[in-house]
Amino acid sequence: MLKRYQVLLPDWLEEYVKLVADKYDLSFSEVIRTMICNWILAAMPNVYPELKLEISPEDIYEMIKSEAQDNMEREDIHRALSKIYFETRKAVEYRMGKEKKPKKK
Repeated sequence: MLKRYQVLLPDWLEEYVKLVADKYDLSFSEVIRTMICNWILAAMPNVYPELKLEISPEDIYEMIKSEAQDNMEREDIHRALSKIYFETRKAVEYRMGKEKKPKKK
């Protein structure tokens, strides 16, 4: 389920998001969500080294590189985004579970 939030962006970031959205035929929101997911996927292994994810920032870079060279179809891009969203959700649920558990003394 998606919720609506208003986010203020500096001009340079707005322009970059628009550039990416236009280049990959994505919505502005999809680009923002993907950027947030990439940040989470990059940060989470540093916070929880025991967490094993099936995708890494390097994998995402390779997908982008592949897209640039092969002109991936829109369906392939959305399949990749689904994988990114799924792995990010696993990471967030893992962290939320850790945060809710009482600390043992």
